[in-house]
Amino acid sequence: MTSLVFKSIQRLGAVSLLLACAAVTSPTWARPADASATVLLEEMTSPELRDRVAAGTTVVLIPIGGTEQNGPHMVLGKHNVRAKWLATQIAHKLGHAVVAPVISYVPEGSIRPPAAHMRFAGTLSIPDAAFDAMLEGAARSLIQHGFQTIVFLGDHGGYQKNLDRVATKLNRDAAGLGGARVLALKEYYQAAQTGFVADLKARGFSEAEIGTHAGLADTALTLAVDPSLVRQDVLSTSRKWTQSDGVYGDPHRATADIGQTGVQRIVESSTQAIRTFAKIH
Repeated sequence: MTSLVFKSIQRLGAVSLLLACAAVTSPTWARPADASATVLLEEMTSPELRDRVAAGTTVVLIPIGGTEQNGPHMVLGKHNVRAKWLATQIAHKLGHAVVAPVISYVPEGSIRPPAAHMRFAGTLSIPDAAFDAMLEGAARSLIQHGFQTIVFLGDHGGYQKNLDRVATKLNRDAAGLGGARVLALKEYYQAAQTGFVADLKARGFSEAEIGTHAGLADTALTLAVDPSLVRQDVLSTSRKWTQSDGVYGDPHRATADIGQTGVQRIVESSTQAIRTFAKIH
């Protein structure tokens, strides 16, 4: 009898241990400490989003990134992380705004034969028609759920014309949009390409160093958003990269501190442009 009791206790102990392990290792959905504090649509339940819209949240940002080569020192998903992070800052500053999931599949040029960034491993490209249809479908979906201002926020230069084209097409369909309007936020991209570049020149950096892709400006902005996106050990090498490496500029002196200037430019310019468009005070 004693032996049977002992074996039963052993079995119960084993079961308890397995349950404890399962509790530790099983994945759980990380709910924000305060669900009302998040601006990310993905982190809300459907009723939470519905109530947010009913309470006056009428602006939604659609961040658009891209998956492309960014030189030997930056990750392929740089645009995706930056677009989401910056859109989040803009939404918080605006108030009564949320951020939709990032669109990371974008036109990057010819696949076969490969051209531009497609010459480098990891770049993903989709046809313009597919991209335009995806933008339109996303916007119409959000309008259906009650949003009145849809903002296309693009972190990459190659598809800015697509954002303008789709926004113009949607805004022509006034009846179908039920009073909603779509904004292709050109100020977001221009702030990085003009205002930020002017700031860098004022600090003594040359145009050749600042660059247009994976150079000092691009790398500094990325460091300010998330330093883990930049391979510091690679960046610290003395080798000078060229366009054959996918680098247009010289990123070696880039720092997060320099990039903060760009962050401020982008967030402030974008917030003001959206407020003007949506008539938010």
